[in-house]
Amino acid sequence: MKASSFVKSFLRVAFPIAAVLLFAGPLIQAPVREVFAAASVQASSSAQPGPQTAKTEPPPPSVAATARKGPELSPEAAAGAALFQQNCSFCHGRDAMGGETGPDLTRSKLVLADRDGSTISAVVREGRMNGDKRMPAFQLSDPQLASLVAFIRARVVAARAMHGGRSGVDVADLQTGNVQSGIDYFNGAGGCIKCHSPSGDLAGIANRYQGLQLEERMLYPRGAKSTVTVTLPSGNKITGTLAFLNEFTVALTDASGTYKSWPAGAVKFKLDSPVLAHVDLFSKYTDDDIHNLMAYLQTLR
Repeated sequence: MKASSFVKSFLRVAFPIAAVLLFAGPLIQAPVREVFAAASVQASSSAQPGPQTAKTEPPPPSVAATARKGPELSPEAAAGAALFQQNCSFCHGRDAMGGETGPDLTRSKLVLADRDGSTISAVVREGRMNGDKRMPAFQLSDPQLASLVAFIRARVVAARAMHGGRSGVDVADLQTGNVQSGIDYFNGAGGCIKCHSPSGDLAGIANRYQGLQLEERMLYPRGAKSTVTVTLPSGNKITGTLAFLNEFTVALTDASGTYKSWPAGAVKFKLDSPVLAHVDLFSKYTDDDIHNLMAYLQTLR
């Protein structure tokens, strides 16, 4: 299955959920828990007569699972693993192969190019706050940083041994389109030029996002702010950033930062949501449209 087809299939399910979260998010704070349970019991019987006690043995780990776990860690890397789980796994995943917001460190150009650990250590100590790449700084000692580097390097070794068991999508997987066709779509059928500018809001976007992150941003820009204009019974109009909307209430935050709300049935309101234009395009995209548009966006550095 092509990467774009996978994304489209996923988003067909995700869009209805995303729409609910977009408008009712301030009231919805129910965490989703995914519970995975598996058990395997293997009974062995003896050739001798009489009742025998069944022996339970765990199934042998698969090759992919063994590779993913990686070789046994050195004491230094094991200490780094504990630090990583405590401070880094929320964003980069428990195995350093990418999480909800953080990139796959086993494929990071910065990590792979760092021969002595100094670059990794500098990023950990100083953090990253350039553009959309945001990571807090961590105050760790030199021995702690060395152990963290040792763990990350151990994960790189484990990832290389996976042989097709990778967990993400390579940037190269999404570099299959035609740039000129992407430009034509951007300026023509896609209508992207109506809201976006390659020299304005999209300038340098390929430096801020890469690979699947860029494609996800293109298809559904999470975090995009919606604007709402509320017309009061008096005729006065108030415009601000949408803060909440359902069948009972419409609320906004005005330019001064003040939160205001009204019964939805007592006022008129007009919503301007950039996300809706992306949602509308989703049912119209072909695989070629997505690949070509991606090829063009990747040139905006």
